[in-house]
Amino acid sequence: MKPAGIDFELPASVFCLPTKFFKMTTLIKVEVPVMADLFDKGEKPEYLFWVGSAGAFDDRYKKVTRAFVKILAHLGVSYAVLGTEESSSGDVARRAGNEMLYQMQALMNIEIFNGYEVEKIITCDPHVFNTFKNEYPDYGAKFEVIHHTQFLHKLIEEGKLNLDLDVFNEQKITYHDPCYLGRANGEYNAPRKVLGAIASDLIEMKRNKSFALCCGAGGGQMFKEAEKGNKEVFIERTEDALATGADVIATACPYCMVMMTDGLKYKNKNEEVKNYDIAELVAMSLKL
Repeated sequence: MKPAGIDFELPASVFCLPTKFFKMTTLIKVEVPVMADLFDKGEKPEYLFWVGSAGAFDDRYKKVTRAFVKILAHLGVSYAVLGTEESSSGDVARRAGNEMLYQMQALMNIEIFNGYEVEKIITCDPHVFNTFKNEYPDYGAKFEVIHHTQFLHKLIEEGKLNLDLDVFNEQKITYHDPCYLGRANGEYNAPRKVLGAIASDLIEMKRNKSFALCCGAGGGQMFKEAEKGNKEVFIERTEDALATGADVIATACPYCMVMMTDGLKYKNKNEEVKNYDIAELVAMSLKL
């Protein structure tokens, strides 16, 4: 996360985009607005963008944060981030069994949200989406929570976001359903609608939607050693994706991105098959 008042330049190479798509060299300057600074000026943004731990600290997922921020800037969306005031949502603490820590995090975050009169929150993390939407209301939270794929889909439906199908012309894309977006919250449509506006050839895995296999990282599994067995879950799911013959595996979750990327490396397919978040694919389609 960049401090307030500092803009950063993003070369196209930040996406590690294969040359078979297209090549860009333009540098784009983006200044990320911080909630506290806007409030000091008497301004109230429409959305709070919750970056999340992965979006702020994981080197790979930082690229997703940058891509989504560039989309927000391109569309002139009224938003801000919490910056140094953002902490953990508490999701992993609760899944791992530390209920006290979760409740402390939830109450602290809700107090911050109320202080800034937050009404709408956008996040790229389905785990945060699920926690804010379904669990924070138990502690008095009253705000709308939007996953970034839902946000992008809404803009496409409203005609505010027009994507270029030619960018991924003749490229096959398959989509992996995140558990906390799909099965936990029933959102299967929005990511596919966005991808449908990007790709001319969207291929489903054999196990998809409510039958999709987990990536293997949810519920705190990301932070523990693998259990005994013949094959790890992320390898099984990567094999599902590779069986489609897709050029790109699209994800919409930081945990899924880590596991699918690791799976491609394990299978020695990371050079020929790429794993991108839907926000990155949208940014590429917009040539940002």
